[in-house]
Amino acid sequence: MTPAARPLAVVTGASSGIGLELARLAAQDGHDLVICANEPALAEAKAALEALGARVVAVQADLATIEGVERLIAAWDGRPVELLMANAGRGLGGGFLDQAWEDVRYVIDTNVTGTLYLLQAAARGMRERGRGRILITGSIAGLMPGSFQAAYNGTKAFLDSFSWALRNELKDSGVTVSCLMPGPTDTRFFERADMLDTKVGSDPDKADPAEVAKVGYQAMLEGKGDVVAGMGNKVQAAMAAVTPQSVLAEQHRKMAEPGSGSG
Repeated sequence: MTPAARPLAVVTGASSGIGLELARLAAQDGHDLVICANEPALAEAKAALEALGARVVAVQADLATIEGVERLIAAWDGRPVELLMANAGRGLGGGFLDQAWEDVRYVIDTNVTGTLYLLQAAARGMRERGRGRILITGSIAGLMPGSFQAAYNGTKAFLDSFSWALRNELKDSGVTVSCLMPGPTDTRFFERADMLDTKVGSDPDKADPAEVAKVGYQAMLEGKGDVVAGMGNKVQAAMAAVTPQSVLAEQHRKMAEPGSGSG
């Protein structure tokens, strides 16, 4: 395959964790990459992906801002986007009333506003061409009220729902939309969300991000609507559908309340 013929994949949150593993899969699958994150570690990710033979453009930008998303859009420079993996996200632990509003809004702007702005820009081009695949990283957290993680779970509930709506709107277009719904994964998420002292944050048995990425990437290629990564998470997702919301909220409290990981 000549360099000019290589399809393009765009991956956000690609400096580490699930995003980096998704980008690695796309590179191994013969794609060039535009990767984005708001961290200096993005340079290391770029080098690792280039070692797999991909041409990589790395964009360090804050996707909670319109300007950051527009920098990412400009970086693909009009090339057709074959795969869009919207993986960037931000968590926030603690009680809602104890959180700074700027931090709450940052979660919403990263997970929802920036993601939708990016999706609209990329998916319009896909619809015009009649082809393309989109993977949105939602979460099983979106299936339950997130006591002591309320804003984050709310944004993931939004994304889980939105992915199905957009999928339906595009059902006759040649463009597919898939939603990856992982559970707790061994990434820097809990550190960034200030949740290392919680039961879920301190749990040593989190999922391997490489395995989670493989499940999501394959679901995207197959055009599936959603996929829950991990058997335990599948059971939890099924139980969430039949468990009262008040019970789910209390269960989540036991996992995510500050200090719940001690003792």
